[in-house]
This record gives sequence, C-alpha cells and structure tokens, in this order.
Amino acid sequence: MLHNLLQIPAAGDTVNLADSAKVAISSLVSTVKEDPNAFLSNLGKEALAFGLKVLAALAIYIVGAFLIKKIKQLLNKSFARKKTEPTIATFVSSLVGITLTVLLVIITISALGVNTTSLAALLAAGGVAIGMALSGTVQNFAGGIMLLIFKPFKVGDFIEAQGFIGTVKEVNIVSTKMTTLDNRVIVIPNGALSNGNIDNYSVNPLRRVDWTVNVAYGNDVQKCIDELSDIVKADARVLNASTQGAADPFVALSKLGESTITFVVRAWVNAPDYWDVFFDFNKKVYAELPGRGVNFSFPQMNVHLHQD
Repeated sequence: MLHNLLQIPAAGDTVNLADSAKVAISSLVSTVKEDPNAFLSNLGKEALAFGLKVLAALAIYIVGAFLIKKIKQLLNKSFARKKTEPTIATFVSSLVGITLTVLLVIITISALGVNTTSLAALLAAGGVAIGMALSGTVQNFAGGIMLLIFKPFKVGDFIEAQGFIGTVKEVNIVSTKMTTLDNRVIVIPNGALSNGNIDNYSVNPLRRVDWTVNVAYGNDVQKCIDELSDIVKADARVLNASTQGAADPFVALSKLGESTITFVVRAWVNAPDYWDVFFDFNKKVYAELPGRGVNFSFPQMNVHLHQD
C-alpha cells in the first residue's frame, strides 16, 4: 500500500493524479480503522523493503562512481601510452565522465523503484527547457567539437585569441584554458573561440623577426645597410637560405621621414628564439651603431628668419 503511494504515475495518468491521491488516502484510512495491527505490520515490511532499496541504490552509486573514476584513469593511461594529443585526451575524458555519470544517476534512481519511463519523459521535457535556457552552453559544446575536428591548436601551443595571448593548457567540452605570459589562467568559451580569429604562433617551426631602425639624415645609406647586416648576421641564432623555409637576412631603406630615415631589417629564426633575438638585436643596435659611425635621429626643426 505504501509502495503504491510511492510510485510515480505514468505520463498518461498525470491528469488524474489528484483523484488517485484521494482514493489512495481514503483506502489507507479505511485499512487503519479496520485492522491497525495489519496496517502496522505491512507498513513495517514496506518500510524495510524501501530501506533495502535505498541501501542498494547507495551501494550502486558508490560502486558506479568508483568504476567511473577507474575508467577515466584507464582512459587517460591509454591516451598517454598511445601518445594521443592532450587536446583530444582531455575532451574525450571529460565527455565520457559526464555521460557515465548521467547513466549512473538514472540507474540509481531506478533502483529505488521509480518508474524510469516517466523519468525519461521528464528528463526529455526538462532537457528541452534546459537546452533553451543554456543555448550558450550548447553552442560551446558544438564549438568544442569543431575545435577537436579542425584542430586550429593543441595543448601546449602558444596562441592569441579573443584578446588574450598565452599557452593552451586544457581543452574540455565547453571551454579552453590558457596561461598568459604573466601567469594568469584565462578560460575562453569554445563557442566564441571557434567563431573568432586564432593566431597560432606554434604551428610553424620558423618565424620572421622584423625591426625598424631610425637614423639621422646625412648618414651614408650603404654604410647603414652594411652595419645593420653585420649586426644581425653576427647572431648565431639567425638563419639563412641554407635552412629550408628561411631566407638570408634582409636590410633596406624603408621610409624617408620628416627628421629621420627608416631602415627595415628582417631575419628568420627558430620559433622559440623569436623574442630573445628580437630584444638582443635592439640592444646591440643601440650599443654598437653609434660606434660604427651611424648616428641616430632626433626630432628637429629648421627655422629661417627673414628681415625686411
């Protein structure tokens, strides 16, 4: 009897829920009046049966949670053994964990005697409502799938996206984590990331470094080119045409300004050496160029006085 009260009605009986409750309560009152001892005996048996169901459900949940944890560990070990890309590994591990957890919750509830058919219908209806409310989350999930398929970057790449620059640390089903140069952790939704511009600095092994050097008018142009070429070629990290994908360092007069002439310097380096070479060249130009007979420019103005 108590068991019947605890049953969740099927989807088609929802309209008669109030009438069914009234009938059940009336039957319960009649049973108590006619034979209180039998009622208490049945109540004790049903309470014991329900208690056993609760214990079984708890046991199922604990064992299931333990098994899910072990499955994720085995999955991660398999990924590590096969040297799977961390981007795919973290995404799949996160997806499997969430899916198994949802299944475990449904199995646990069914162990309590709850009608899972009604629960499934309820979850479907709730899923539609939640999906509408969490449309952004669904978009982020779809964005994660797109990132996984097209692979614009992987874990460990140095990228610029959504106004942030840093190293990708994790890609899960709805977001991507990256660490910036000043050690901040940035979490970017996958939806925005998949629909925006991504500048990946780690894809190609070589990068070109560009500088502009301003010198004063009156300096010999060819001497400036020769001296800048000597400085940039003196760095052993600078590559030349013998390296596939690279070219010899290039120096040329780029612009004639109001009070300065501008030279452009270009050189190819290995991607990890980019910033070190960039800053070292600036330092060498400032320290060595005046000693080589090339003077830097300063803003200046010529004033001509005419007397009537």
